[in-house]
Amino acid sequence: MKAPDRKIETTPALRLAHFAVCGVIVLLIGIVFGQTLSYDFVNYDDKTYIYGNPLVSSGLSLHGLLRAFVDTQTNNWHPLTLVSHMIDCQLYDLKPGGHHFTNVFLHTIAAVLLFFWLRNIAGKGQSGSDWTSAFVTALFAIHPLRVESVAWIAERKDVLSAVFFFLTLGAYVRYARAPSFGRYLTMSTLFTCGLMSKPMLVTTPVVLLLLDYWPLNRGPAFAKATTRQAEVRGQKFNAEIWWNLIVEKLPLFGLSLASSIVALALQVQSPASVGQLPFGWRLQNALVTYVTYIWQMFRPANLAVFYPHPDDRLALWQVMLAAALLVAMTWVAVALRRGRPYLLVGWLWYLIMLLPVIGIAEVGLQGHADRYTYLPQIGLYIALTWLAADVARGLPHRKEILAIVQLDDALSYFQSALAVRSRSEHRHYNLSLALIHDSVGNVLARKGRLNDAIAHFRQAIELRPDFPDAHYNLGTALFQKGDLDGAIAQWRTTLSIHPYDSGAHTSLGNALVQKGLLREAVDHYERALQSDPDSILPLNNLAWVMSTGPDDSLRNDEVAVQLATKANQLSKESNPVFIRTLAAAYAQDGQFEKAIETARRASEQANAQGAHDLAVQIREDVDLYQRRTPFRDPSLRNAR
Repeated sequence: MKAPDRKIETTPALRLAHFAVCGVIVLLIGIVFGQTLSYDFVNYDDKTYIYGNPLVSSGLSLHGLLRAFVDTQTNNWHPLTLVSHMIDCQLYDLKPGGHHFTNVFLHTIAAVLLFFWLRNIAGKGQSGSDWTSAFVTALFAIHPLRVESVAWIAERKDVLSAVFFFLTLGAYVRYARAPSFGRYLTMSTLFTCGLMSKPMLVTTPVVLLLLDYWPLNRGPAFAKATTRQAEVRGQKFNAEIWWNLIVEKLPLFGLSLASSIVALALQVQSPASVGQLPFGWRLQNALVTYVTYIWQMFRPANLAVFYPHPDDRLALWQVMLAAALLVAMTWVAVALRRGRPYLLVGWLWYLIMLLPVIGIAEVGLQGHADRYTYLPQIGLYIALTWLAADVARGLPHRKEILAIVQLDDALSYFQSALAVRSRSEHRHYNLSLALIHDSVGNVLARKGRLNDAIAHFRQAIELRPDFPDAHYNLGTALFQKGDLDGAIAQWRTTLSIHPYDSGAHTSLGNALVQKGLLREAVDHYERALQSDPDSILPLNNLAWVMSTGPDDSLRNDEVAVQLATKANQLSKESNPVFIRTLAAAYAQDGQFEKAIETARRASEQANAQGAHDLAVQIREDVDLYQRRTPFRDPSLRNAR
């Protein structure tokens, strides 16, 4: 069903104006978010997704590409996002500035795509002019609610999925105006890439149906309408035509269904599962959250990195008022749908795109999150901006008035967004949140201030005793101070809350090795590999214990060689410690020629990296292997 064409002026002056608008948008984004290039990683998910994830931090490889499509370590399926992080690690290693640059770059591309898409669907002379398209884009680009999606490296999935989302919308407009199999395939492919970046895009087929209604006018209510009066007096609703439009999108709905099934299956494995909160609590919070996001759109103040779920603490009047407001706004949008169809489309865009993350089937401890507004709020921006343009049309000097109002609003949001920076961090501190204490503790720990870090970790645990990250980080700090028993206790607590935490199993195994409890250490290394088969440290450490420990019952020569080989493949043979482990495994397996050659390679690499003491130790290993004697780690002699 072909959509009516919009006649868009493409004079040189107009094209120049469009590129000038894009230049301003790019400049605004650069001023607001360019400062993030000097920021570091944060411990909140950046470790899980990037610098603490060997699959990603080792860079781009064929193994990594294939593994990205089956990796479930983060309880999310977004292989293209993982691949983008791998590319960053390949280009920038673990220098955070490069990773931040990619986020800002992708957000900029998304904003430019949004502007040209709005210009494409608006058309010259329609209610969506250059100014309204530019204003919506500016709101999207620098609204303070964007900070979390752009400045947080782990939220790469937001900006990457946005690029594919706008490309999908653009491809759909081309398809709707001149349907063909090739154009449909292009649009479907882009949509699939979006789902593989972030499954939140599952509602995109419904958004496309909304666009069929307005502004594409593919439905009978607007068919062949050339003026507003014709639109208002359009034909009655024709169920057959709309059914055909739905059938047209069945392949897209199928992709959304498949993505939803995978996402839900993975989230159920998460320690914060759907069943933890009663449905009534989740529904009440969802109603209030819809209104909260609207309030934050107009007044983006007191933003935080984490908003705890209210559980059953919402007052009845809050829930009833939120429900009444949502019903009232829906009624207004429906009532005005003929004269102002953008109100209904924009409002439903907002409601429907938020649905997957509104909290009804949400996994996690948060009540709501700024990042979830990234794409849904565009619907509200469109509805309100188009409405302002319509109202201003009847006013004298309307263009000047509209430009001043839009500039004032844009500057207000610009100032608010600019304020969210490291130097004004204290404004966003909320010491009642365990997450903040945990994050501060990690910063202090990296600076070597272990006592201060431990104090913050303990405060985080006091606020939320079931917070596994705080227990894990406290254990790490205690381990660094030499308190093995304290570290072991914290890591055991971590695993009682999150039994599949590969890092906690590995750390506990390391501590148990130092305590001489090899059998229990081996058990935890094996559990770590069950949770994450590509985790390099447990691969190496288990191979070392199997090859060099005193207990014959713990040895498995063939398995040790396999584990050490895999650890070196994953690390691209860049770590002399791992290469030394492989040499020890070869020697224990009786392959002394390979052991000698491998150990010499490890020694050379250790010297090249400045680890001269390690190189000396490895050369002593070579002397043993030349006498056809396996290496035994003296630190494990008294182990049991």
